[in-house]
Amino acid sequence: MNVIIEWTYKTPKGATAVLRSEEMPAAQALLLAEDMEKTGRVKSLCCIDRQDTSWSLKELKAYLTEIASEPHNIAVYFDGGFDRGTRQAGLGCAIYYEQNGKPYRLRKNAFSSELKSNNEAEYAALYLGLVELELLNVHHLPVRFIGDSQVVINQLNGEWPAMEKELASWADKIDAKLAQLAIQPEYQLISRKDNTETDRLASQALNGIDITSTSEIVKDS
Repeated sequence: MNVIIEWTYKTPKGATAVLRSEEMPAAQALLLAEDMEKTGRVKSLCCIDRQDTSWSLKELKAYLTEIASEPHNIAVYFDGGFDRGTRQAGLGCAIYYEQNGKPYRLRKNAFSSELKSNNEAEYAALYLGLVELELLNVHHLPVRFIGDSQVVINQLNGEWPAMEKELASWADKIDAKLAQLAIQPEYQLISRKDNTETDRLASQALNGIDITSTSEIVKDS
């Protein structure tokens, strides 16, 4: 979860000003806010999330403690591939998250012979990611969904209308699953060259190679 810090600064002579920070991860905001309070110049302070919900430092600390053992700071990359000749599709998703202070990556792909277009495959790949989030017991959290499909990203953002019946049905299905899990989605469009991991997963699915794996991400020293 990202938040902004809003605090009322108080000078020794009693003058005050309300100040706001840039948006930042909640854990970083908590560290900064606690340090600010040590100055003795803070009259009041709270953190505000993207839903305009106000959090006290006590509430924010409790929230961070609660989610530490659960997957959080989640990003879902997705991609779908469609073979017009065989009318078959491959779906791929890669989920990056943190749990118990460690970063993880989950990779998953799937084959489908029931889709009619590449755009449908892209929607189905995002939905595959949602199913994996449900299996991870992710709920009541913000999640970033990242893909290279302008159609999917812009339609789910509400910037483009979903005119085709099949795509509108997928959009409704995704919205319903998000509501069920109480996930607050953020959609991000990236270039195809920045989405090669899930593109490969989708291609592997088309070639009959099943991938299901979860691994800890080990950073280079």
